[in-house]
Amino acid sequence: MPIYEYECPECKHVFEKKQGFAEAACAECPACQTKAKRIFRPVPIIFKGSGFYVTDHGKSSSSSAPQKSQETAQKGK
Repeated sequence: MPIYEYECPECKHVFEKKQGFAEAACAECPACQTKAKRIFRPVPIIFKGSGFYVTDHGKSSSSSAPQKSQETAQKGK
């Protein structure tokens, strides 16, 4: 079951409550017994593997490609 975070609008007490997905989004503040409001926080994204960073891709140098083909052609003669 997921753990949700709630904040009381009266006393500003922040607490967590374990609830199922099918349950209603309501909870009572343990400090003042007022109806609390669920807080939504962004989930961090972690990129793993190659291809996510600028340093993962080498710069294409268009001048080096023709030079290599010319060098191999001259060696063949």
